[in-house]
Amino acid sequence: MTNCINHFSTFIYSLLIVIFVLSCNSGEEPMTGGEMMFDLVPPSGIEISAVSETSFRVEWNRVEGAEYYEVTVARDMQLDDGVVPYIDLRENGLGINVINLQSSTTYYVSIRSVINGEESSLSNPAEVTTLSEPDPEPDTALKDVATTFAMGMAVRSSWLTGQHDAVLRREYNSLTAEFEMKMNIMYPSEGRFDFSRVDAIVDYAEANDMHVHGHALIWHAATPDWVENFSGTDEEFEEMVEDYIKTTVSRYQGRVRSWDVVNEAFDDGSGNLRNTVFLRRMGSDYIEKCYRWTREADPDVLIFYNDYNMVIDDTKRGAAVAMIDDFIARDVPVDGFGFQMHISYQGPSKSKIASTAKEITDRGLLLHFSELDIRANPNNNISSLSEERAELQKAKYKEVTEVYNSIPDQSKFALTIWGMRDNESWLLDFWGHIDWPLLYDEQFNIKKAHTGILEGLE
Repeated sequence: MTNCINHFSTFIYSLLIVIFVLSCNSGEEPMTGGEMMFDLVPPSGIEISAVSETSFRVEWNRVEGAEYYEVTVARDMQLDDGVVPYIDLRENGLGINVINLQSSTTYYVSIRSVINGEESSLSNPAEVTTLSEPDPEPDTALKDVATTFAMGMAVRSSWLTGQHDAVLRREYNSLTAEFEMKMNIMYPSEGRFDFSRVDAIVDYAEANDMHVHGHALIWHAATPDWVENFSGTDEEFEEMVEDYIKTTVSRYQGRVRSWDVVNEAFDDGSGNLRNTVFLRRMGSDYIEKCYRWTREADPDVLIFYNDYNMVIDDTKRGAAVAMIDDFIARDVPVDGFGFQMHISYQGPSKSKIASTAKEITDRGLLLHFSELDIRANPNNNISSLSEERAELQKAKYKEVTEVYNSIPDQSKFALTIWGMRDNESWLLDFWGHIDWPLLYDEQFNIKKAHTGILEGLE
């Protein structure tokens, strides 16, 4: 009995050994913690975006375990006509910008993943066609379409030659001096006037059958130091201002069509009179005095009040309109109101512009959209003028023009663009970042914004 048990134990032990040996020779090795197995597959989810005339962006989904990807761009589906440098271009990320392409051309993009030095097959090609080169913007002259009011531009005396001259003569029939018809330029020191730059602008306008809108006789931000620190009595100060206005206005009688006599007299938000040297030395009726002196110097000149934020600052506009109503009631000379219109593509809305314009035209006054520019980059969130932003800017220029073109003819005066080229705009220094607010780019090319005005005039 004991022998049988021993034989059976030996059999079981031998059987266990055979099973162990067979399992070790089965070809399956245990996975250690430092080794992972990944599927060698090409990326999926290939997406094409930001397509332009010469570029696009391609992105793809991550492949588990991929060390990098190889991207190929070609002009044919078989990828034989590859585009340098996008032939097996190594990329560690999940997207690239493909640039320097031809417009109106179809391209194919295929990508492989690389795992442990092994390349996957290529993905199915993704197809994309670059955009066509845009048609040039129409170069129809603004003044030829704006038949019921003047088309104006802000100028400097140095902008009356070369390409500036060519654009001015083709586009516009009204000029406003950007800053050279202000007190600090025309009356730089006590007893000494300097009208040299004004003469240049007025002479140019007359030679080219253009109006001149004078801007601006009194403005707190263009007051010479000697006026701010005037040493005489208040009575002598007032006499000096009267002499300045009458000397200037009479010099250009019959040659300057209109004047912004006082510019930006009210504080933002409150509608209080701005605390200027003119208010302090001449009293709260200083604006009325300046308007009366202007009319005395030139009985036929048109007299305007001009200010900014007139569409969006209801309190400020209300104060200015109340002053105008008082002037009308008391026969203080005033003919028109200037809305500066320094706005952005985001607003104000067309309906708001129209309703505030109606407040002026309902009073029988002339309305001047006097300093129109439209920022395309108010939030400083783009580094170049995109197609989308240019279209939005164009749409806002069209809205502004449609509003102005629809006011009663007896209230139409002029629509004045505040500058010619984007790179020359005062807004770049004022806001401290790049923008493209005007109708022409740096190379004097017509922009979509210009087309927006043309469409608004149709």
